[in-house]
Amino acid sequence: MASLSAAKRIVVKIGSALLVDPTTGALRSAWLKSLATDVAAFKARGCDVVLVSSGSIALGRKVLGLSVGDVALEQSQAAAAVGQIQLARAYEEALGPHGITTAQILVTLEDSADRRRYLNSRATLETLLSLGVVPIVNENDTVATDEIRYGDNDRLAAQVAVTVGADQLVLLSDVDGFYSANPQRDPSARRFEMVKEITPQIEEMAGEGTSGLSKGGMKTKLMAAKTATGSGCAMLIAAGFVDHPLTSFDAGNSGTWFAPQMDPQSARKRWIASMKPLGQIVIDEGANRALKSGKSLLPAGVSGVSGSFERGDCVAITLVNGAAVALGISSYSSTEAAALIGLKTSEIEAVLGYPARAALVHRNDMAV
Repeated sequence: MASLSAAKRIVVKIGSALLVDPTTGALRSAWLKSLATDVAAFKARGCDVVLVSSGSIALGRKVLGLSVGDVALEQSQAAAAVGQIQLARAYEEALGPHGITTAQILVTLEDSADRRRYLNSRATLETLLSLGVVPIVNENDTVATDEIRYGDNDRLAAQVAVTVGADQLVLLSDVDGFYSANPQRDPSARRFEMVKEITPQIEEMAGEGTSGLSKGGMKTKLMAAKTATGSGCAMLIAAGFVDHPLTSFDAGNSGTWFAPQMDPQSARKRWIASMKPLGQIVIDEGANRALKSGKSLLPAGVSGVSGSFERGDCVAITLVNGAAVALGISSYSSTEAAALIGLKTSEIEAVLGYPARAALVHRNDMAV
């Protein structure tokens, strides 16, 4: 069985039912402190950690005196606005004593659907992780309406895992794994240790969630698993109500692993290789050697740009004779790229008028 201790970059999803007492609406502070200790242990061994956390609406309801049942959209959004402050403060106070800096990231489905917003989100998350920060990600419920909502944080967590190239995604749940039927209704239901492939039969076994505060059921967890495993990220559904939910899993607590279909880097390369290029960047032989050795494409090695493309679009990278070298996602528009032909990295800001990225196409965004 896989182990969480093997993770190099992990995304952990925390649901409302784990973070907020369903009866009182109060934060479960002791549990959150135990999770913070787990996060600190992961960080201490060099693992990047991203937390995708629900709870803002549940916390905001308590502050505003709203009922636990269904409320109007405007009231939910108001509760989210109030509760998000409570949620951010709770994580800051839990992780701060361990010397861990936190950051708040609020997103909507529209942010991942729009290429420019997606790239900006990814760049921000990468920078935060490189600085040792633990990002706390949540859906921006104060502005999201049905057409731009993820609707549940299981799928949001999977999208975040894909965005940051995580090798493991953990969904801390009110159940200890994936069962052949709802274990609360069917005593004969069996828990899977490992799901190697999400077949139609597996999908038929998924039931609805039973928590009063969380919106995601097992169906949304399977949808998350499809997204994560298809991009090379292993996914674990594990019991979250226990203290120290991450370290206790490796100590013997039960859960269900969903096997990745490939490693994250290979999945990303294959995705890029399947894209249709909207432009062309011509490079010299020196740049060609650099790319083959695993380097990024810098403007200094570029001798020509053609086509019309924007930042985030796919471009073909070729030699002067037209020989194909790679496909890649451009960090610049065609207009900007044309202005940077042959320039040194130190000259980019003077030409564009603003600080910018050194690489025209980063090595992680390239299929050679």
